[in-house]
Parts: sequence; structure tokens; C-alpha cells
Amino acid sequence: MAGSFYEDDPEKLKRQISYCFTHPLGPGSYPLVSKEGPSNIYIVPHAGYMYSGPIAAHVYAELALATPPELVVILGPNHTGLGSYVAAFPSGEWETPLGSVPIDHETVRKLAVESEVIDLDERAHLYEHSIEVQLPFLQYVFGNNFKLVPIVIMMQTPEVAEYISEGLYRLLGSQKRILILASTDMNHYDPHEETLKKDQLAIEKILSLDYRGLYHAVQDSDVTMCGYGPTMTVMRLARKMGKRPILMKHATSGDTSGDKSSVVGYLTVKFID
Repeated sequence: MAGSFYEDDPEKLKRQISYCFTHPLGPGSYPLVSKEGPSNIYIVPHAGYMYSGPIAAHVYAELALATPPELVVILGPNHTGLGSYVAAFPSGEWETPLGSVPIDHETVRKLAVESEVIDLDERAHLYEHSIEVQLPFLQYVFGNNFKLVPIVIMMQTPEVAEYISEGLYRLLGSQKRILILASTDMNHYDPHEETLKKDQLAIEKILSLDYRGLYHAVQDSDVTMCGYGPTMTVMRLARKMGKRPILMKHATSGDTSGDKSSVVGYLTVKFID
């Protein structure tokens, strides 16, 4: 997605990410690196940086305060319909204009076994942007000194979320410093005020850790949230870990672009002890 969702020139990309931090809807300042940070599980949006970048920057500004992770697990929805219902990228590396990040193939295989529902399938990741667009932000903050586990979810049900969260829960028992990101945008292409109302239905479920309630809000109230599967997964994981959710930022593409006739909602949430 370099050249479309984000700049394909390394220096322009760095400037674009910098602007996301200082944007009026962003965190307002550049991150300052220290050794401690408050969370290892977040919800973050995945649209083009000109639209959702300032909202996503709230997560990455906070991550810059954390000890750099050894492993980043990113859960995203499958927008394309390609490949397996739940698919992890098996091996190799992912490249952006800011460099390459290796796949942790051993953890991928272990997680596939532990979760029982994850297939090893490159095809499901072809042309999928929901995970890729997180990488330049991570590289901006941490460099390329981490490994990646990318998982796209097409079958977005509470049962699948339960299986994946069980696998992640066991994975978090390892000695590695692990960061988990659920990548999602919120309601799509309604007018601004309508999107705010629909997003609020989902946000209420997220903040109460009611992952099955989120599923029913999406299904029954026409909340066109694309990554409710990844979101349900981290909600259920947070419940198992005794974490509570904190809303960081909510806005729409109308806030960033100025056109409020047809917008997409964006949300950042952290889960803390």
C-alpha cells in the first residue's frame, strides 16, 4: 500500500508520520522514548494516513514510552475474501519504505497449534492493508528490531475470537515482550452524525468488554465496523487477563478531511491492568 495509504518515499513517509503526531486530532506532540509504558494490547485504525493517521498516532505515541517489544502480533480483518478463514503469514519478512521486519515463524506455528483455528496461508494476506499500514508507525517508533506475527480474520464470530484469544493467552506466558494490536476501522460511509451514533453502540460494548454484545451490535444495528473479529479477540483476551479498556481517541474521516457527508469512524483503545 506504499504510495496509496502512505508515502512510498522513506523521507516523505517519516514526515507524514511526524505530521500524524502533531495533527490537531493527534496526540499533539512527538513521542519521547522511555523504558516503561502502560499497555501491551491496543485497538488501532488502519485507513490511509491522511484520514486515520492522527487517531492511530495516539497509540504509537504511547508505545514510544514502552520498552520495545520483541514480538508484535497484529490482528486484522480480511477485506479481500482471499485465502483461509483465519490465516497467519507463515515465514519470510515484510518490507516497507522504512525497511524489513522478519516474521517469527516459530511463534506463528506455535500459535496455529495453540489456537486450533489459524491456518498458515500467505494468500489471505495478498492485497490486504489492515496489518501492513501499522508497520511504518511501528518502524518509526521501534526501528526494525522486532519480529512480526500477522493474522487476518475473515470468519469474524465470537467463537473464532475465543479460540484465537486462548492461543494468544498461552503465548503471553512466554518470556518474550509481546505487543498485540487489533486493527479495525469503525462504521463506514454514513454521514458524520449517523456514524457517531453507530460507533457509540460499538464503543459501549468495547468499554464493557462485552465481545458477544459487540458482535450483535454489528449484526443487528448495521454497524459496518470491518475488524470486529480482531476487536472481539483482544476484548476476550483482556477479560482473561483482568485488564480494563480505556478510550484514547475517537474521530471520523470527516474530522480529518473536512467532508462529513460520508465518513468512516476511527477508534483507539488501550487495555490496562
